[in-house]
This record gives sequence, structure tokens and C-alpha cells, in this order.
Amino acid sequence: MSDATLWLQLSAGRCPAECEWVVGRLAPLLIRDLTAQGLAVEEIARVSGEHGGDARSILLRVSGPDASLSVRSWLGTIQWIGASPYRPRHQRKNWFVSVAAFAEPAADRWDDAAIRIETLRASGPGGQHVNCTESAVRVTHLPTGLSTVAQEERSQHLNRRLALARLVALLAERADQQVRAAEDQRWRQHTQLERGNAVRVYRGANWTRER
Repeated sequence: MSDATLWLQLSAGRCPAECEWVVGRLAPLLIRDLTAQGLAVEEIARVSGEHGGDARSILLRVSGPDASLSVRSWLGTIQWIGASPYRPRHQRKNWFVSVAAFAEPAADRWDDAAIRIETLRASGPGGQHVNCTESAVRVTHLPTGLSTVAQEERSQHLNRRLALARLVALLAERADQQVRAAEDQRWRQHTQLERGNAVRVYRGANWTRER
């Protein structure tokens, strides 16, 4: 078995308040199930619903041995059968929410073995030499291939610090892009809720699971 970390999103999609009610009460069941399987589960984001305790979406961070396998039975559409807690006379009895998994955006960390530092001669516009010493510095992050160069300072030491600072900023920008991409994927999930073909069905206020 291998350790893994992923994100799980419970979503009411664009469904009515009853689905938000289901999301708010389904989350503890999911957490209890995964925790019983030895996984660590942490709530990292929540979009509240119209009523207290309800949620339009909940984002969980799940980590542990074979997490992707343990959550598989939860992925897809969850169906709850029962009367509306907000509209007692409403004829609809079936409410659908979704559970989706996403890869956690990687946090870029490195040690000395993960970067390559090269010195080179600094040059000005058109290739004009600024000085004859190798004061310019190029820093390359080996896992990603991203690199930065600093040659403004006459000191190699200062250029090295400047290049490293630029690399940190570049990696932070890359991480932000990954987070935005993950958020975009999560948002698209709100519009992809499929009614029917439920992977799990719950009935009644006591949450008796049918399958």
C-alpha cells in the first residue's frame, strides 16, 4: 500500500436547498466511514447553504494508505429519499448530491539536490560584456525545469540570492495556477450532477442506507 493525499468535494450542484441539507448531513457519514478505514480526513473549505448547518459544497482533504481506493465507493451521485425538511407538502422525495475526487495541488519544496546553480558571465544589451568575471547566476529547479537568471549585481553572492528569490516567486505563481485549475475543476463539478445511477441511496431521517 502507498500513502496518498487527495481532495473530496461534496456538492449540491445547482439543486434546491434540500440538497444543501443532504450535503451538510452526508459529510459526517463520509468522514466517519473513511476514518474507520484508517484515513485522516480534514475539512478545508465549506460554502454554506441557505440554512444553518447546510452546505452547498464541502471540501475535504483525505490522506492515508490507498486513499484513492478507499473513497472509490463514494464517488459519483448520492441519492437521498425522503420528505423535504423545508417544504413538507412538496411532492418530490428524491434528492441528489455528488461526491468527486481531485488530486491535491502539489506544494513545491526542494532541497539542495533539487536545484542546479550555474555561474556565467554577465552581459549587457547586444551581448556587451559588463565584466570579465562570472558574476551572473542561473538557478534551475530540477523537478519542474523552471529556471531564473540574475546578473544585475556585481557580486555573485547577491545575484545568487536574487535568482533564488525569483525562483521562489516563479514556483509560487505556478502553484497558484495549479490551485486555480483545481478550483475551476471543482466549480465545473457543480454543473455535472447526474440524477439517477446513484452509487449510494439513503432513505428517511435516520439515514438508513439501501445500497
